[in-house]
Amino acid sequence: MHLVNDTIDEIGWTSWQWKLFCLNGFGYAVDSLILLIQSIIATQAAYEFNPTYTKGLTIAVYVGMLVGALFWGLSADVIGRKFAFNYSLMICSIFAIVAGASPNWYVLGLFVCLSAFGGGGNLVLDTAVFLEYLPSKDQWLLTLLAAWWGLGQLIAGLFAWAFLPNYSCSKPPAICTYDNNKGWRYVWYASGSLVFVMSILRLTVIRLKETPKFLVGEGRDADVVETLQFIAHKYNRPCSLTLERLHACGITGQGRALGTGDRKKRYFFTEVGMHLRGLYMTRKIGFSTTMIWFSWTLIGLAYPLYNVFLPSYLATRGADFGEASQYITWRNYAIVNVCGIFGPVIAGFLCRTPLGRKYTMVVGALITMAFFFAYTQVRSAAQNLGFNCAISCCLNIYYGTLYAYTPEVLPSAHRGTGNGIAIGCNRVMGILSAVIATVANTSTSVPIFICAALYIVMAIIAGAFPFEPYGRRSS
Repeated sequence: MHLVNDTIDEIGWTSWQWKLFCLNGFGYAVDSLILLIQSIIATQAAYEFNPTYTKGLTIAVYVGMLVGALFWGLSADVIGRKFAFNYSLMICSIFAIVAGASPNWYVLGLFVCLSAFGGGGNLVLDTAVFLEYLPSKDQWLLTLLAAWWGLGQLIAGLFAWAFLPNYSCSKPPAICTYDNNKGWRYVWYASGSLVFVMSILRLTVIRLKETPKFLVGEGRDADVVETLQFIAHKYNRPCSLTLERLHACGITGQGRALGTGDRKKRYFFTEVGMHLRGLYMTRKIGFSTTMIWFSWTLIGLAYPLYNVFLPSYLATRGADFGEASQYITWRNYAIVNVCGIFGPVIAGFLCRTPLGRKYTMVVGALITMAFFFAYTQVRSAAQNLGFNCAISCCLNIYYGTLYAYTPEVLPSAHRGTGNGIAIGCNRVMGILSAVIATVANTSTSVPIFICAALYIVMAIIAGAFPFEPYGRRSS
């Protein structure tokens, strides 16, 4: 692995990484886009379909993302990163477009779930693919990659602002039908079309080769050399790696350099079990893995309790201050999501300082906690908008860093599995957030207090992480 890392450093930063930064960023954007679109359109769709449980779409999207994270993540360490990179967004886009034509609440929930399944694996794979091609001095860009997450939030907000105030029916007792309530359908059509364009760009702008570190884990030394020499030749960079140098280090990939016929005989769950054991190969690595999964579990509850139900907070508190129109609500929603883009940008630069990844997360979590407590005391429309903007930015300092930290400290051979389970823990708590939001009532401050308390715990855990990637190369 050191030889591969040295070769990637020797080749350096090229247009290949720039393309990956954008194309992997699409996956970040799509994950946040699909997650928030369902919360944006849920109220208007419920007016039309009159469901018995209005939080059903939140559960549907998180179930889809949970299955997607586990499926794409666990399979990535078995069949590779390339397949999910090429096709997950296309699956997501097709079902997102179809969701806009749903004839009832149950069909809408089904297509939301299937769309989320396609998009749910991107956060698992995007960081892994980008990291495994990054020179060591540029690893901080993995944190900056999360700015695309904020961009996805912004796109969701802009679509809502464009369509919902102009093409939606009034709340009951007004009658909502297909003809007078097309705004939420337009939001799905626009979002699905955008994701489809992104999926085509992934197939055409760059023909992704399997990552060198995955190939090393598989014992495919010849493919490792071919991939790295291809990039070096294409961008006129030096590459001193040869097959003989790799072979001089011995057999790689835990003796898994198998032929195609032998590989077909391997059992999927046996492979997954091997990767799970690899995440606990030492006590320190096992402790790190457990703390990472616990952090993802906590942020999985805190994030949707705020962001997914943000339209409800803005609408109810806006009404308290005399700003009850849909136009004002969705305008503010878009403004808040613009601010979310800058959180990962700030985090990216903080990660390059001696604070490193761990204490950037501590700082982000504590500042977010302070603004959450302050938000419970808002007394004007300006404060309502201002505190939401601050929370959106600071929250993404923590979240963006956690996204980058996770694949950096996980062993490369087991990165997809560890990342997939981390995102899976996140999605399970997202399902729970729908139940908590129903019981706690998002028109009150109770969910906000819960979020603030969770960020205190997350700050403590971040400070206890055993590994600090600052100044070190990932495996």
